[in-house]
Amino acid sequence: MNIIRFLHMGKIHCGALENGVIKFIEGNIFDTYFVTEKTVDLSEVKILPPCEPSKIVCVGLNYKDHQLEMNDFADEFPKLFIKPSTAVIAHGDSIVRPVGVNRVDYEAELAVVIGKKARNIPKGKANDYILGYTCFNDVTAREIQKQDGQWTRSKSFDTFAPLGPYTVTGIDPSNLDIRLLLNGEVKQSSNTKNLIWGIDFLVEEISKIMTLLPGDVISTGTPAGCGEIKDGDTVSVEIEKVGILTNYLTGGV
Repeated sequence: MNIIRFLHMGKIHCGALENGVIKFIEGNIFDTYFVTEKTVDLSEVKILPPCEPSKIVCVGLNYKDHQLEMNDFADEFPKLFIKPSTAVIAHGDSIVRPVGVNRVDYEAELAVVIGKKARNIPKGKANDYILGYTCFNDVTAREIQKQDGQWTRSKSFDTFAPLGPYTVTGIDPSNLDIRLLLNGEVKQSSNTKNLIWGIDFLVEEISKIMTLLPGDVISTGTPAGCGEIKDGDTVSVEIEKVGILTNYLTGGV
């Protein structure tokens, strides 16, 4: 099922999206809910981020080819960093290049949406705590990342966490094609089978470090091919069975 959050007639709703039609959901998607027969066309709503995370836990250097292109390596445990909730934007929204930042880069990633409170998840039980999957663009101010030597400032600007367009449930995430298109041209292309650390490992191990709350997001890392987005560009993260997340870059004011 494709669970979408949307704005309709001034109110925020969740729904089940199929073939351009949304069926309204009643209840809490992280607890008890049901799909109604009330519908609205996708064209009549404003798509919102698929969840409201308290934090986005990002995994760095989780594809070997990306480690090589960055000349940065993680061998025993993935590098983790957190993006704030204030960086989240939805499908169709604009990424804003901050004033004074010259270079903004894209990074296509598969993201995990946590479905229930998780702490110290036992081995083999990660799937019990996952609601579903969505697309993520780990937007980065690359110059600042290199200057700082650590990643928080370069990745935490407002609008630097495009997420969506919806949460897909009931799929196997272990073998999905992932691509990034810049103005329609493929710039990144890989498959989630190439992840160094798999999703079960990431969810279980991160839950030993911090409590994961319903709606929190774990973004699983990007393959090789990261590059620059320029003002006016259109950037799309496309993941098999998950969807297409499209955003636009505008200059800061």
